Amino acid sequence: MVEKSIAVEVVYALADKQVLMRLSLPYGTTVRQAAERSGLDAHFPGLDLRGCPLGIFGKAVARPEERVLEEGERVEIYRPLIADPKEVRKQRAAKAAQAKAGR
Repeated sequence: MVEKSIAVEVVYALADKQVLMRLSLPYGTTVRQAAERSGLDAHFPGLDLRGCPLGIFGKAVARPEERVLEEGERVEIYRPLIADPKEVRKQRAAKAAQAKAGR
């Protein structure tokens, strides 16, 4: 009996380098397993595929160890945020207020 497989993509990107891997994996593979089997940690030293946040088509997956992939899905490996989004918005608003007051 032939084991059914699915085709998926796994992607990771930095500002200066992006890699997309197309994989054929056994049916029943989880999001985390796909990330680990991609081998992207060989392209990006320091990338921890066992603990990094993961998503599918731009939406974070809460439990990547449990979520089973479907044919054609794209697994995205996310990086930690460099800055707090709320703080960045505050700084931007303060800068805009200063520019407006300076007119």
